[in-house]
Amino acid sequence: MNQFFITGTDTDAGKTHVTSLLLKLLAQHKKRAIGFKPIASGCEMAFEQLVNADALMLMESATVSAKYDIINPFAFAPPIAPHIAAEQAGLNITVEKLSMAYQHVKQQGADYLLTEGAGGWALPINNNEYLYDWVKAEQLPVILVVGMKLGCINHALLTAAHMQNMGVNCIGWIANQVDATMDEYQANLDSLKTRLPFPLLAISPYTEQTPKLQIYKTLLEKLSINP
Repeated sequence: MNQFFITGTDTDAGKTHVTSLLLKLLAQHKKRAIGFKPIASGCEMAFEQLVNADALMLMESATVSAKYDIINPFAFAPPIAPHIAAEQAGLNITVEKLSMAYQHVKQQGADYLLTEGAGGWALPINNNEYLYDWVKAEQLPVILVVGMKLGCINHALLTAAHMQNMGVNCIGWIANQVDATMDEYQANLDSLKTRLPFPLLAISPYTEQTPKLQIYKTLLEKLSINP
């Protein structure tokens, strides 16, 4: 099974948007793919359970279906940091519990499993552990989504440095143009291409139409897709 973890430079970088586009790309190449959103806050009641719009989007984009609670096992109503929401709900998220939930989604028969993180890279899941501890424990290759806006260079470089210090395998980054009016967009993109220690895989241009990815050959290679 091909497994990847999609993280972002911050909470509004566009992880769901990009993960959904990657699932659709896999669908175009006739791949059996599923998305996993282990932790989500800001959920609402529907069908007698808490559901999250991001998790629902991943389910709609996937070619392998599963029950909602398999796709999003930790769902919280308050739109706050998940470890705080979990504490308020009397729950304790741990690396071990995440791995148990991960086993369930791995059993759904997909060839590709894309896990979307929550918030940015350094997301606490309890008082002692971070979501990146689970990523490292599962030895997942990481794709970094850079939300292209003011401050993105700092966010991206700090995230990349932390990944390198941890020995995490970041296979590349995707530029997501979240700000249509960003000054010097191309100059910032070029700066990131020069400074980030891993390759640019794709660009998601800002659009109010059907979203698309400008794909680089490296992305297809990393996903083991024949062009």
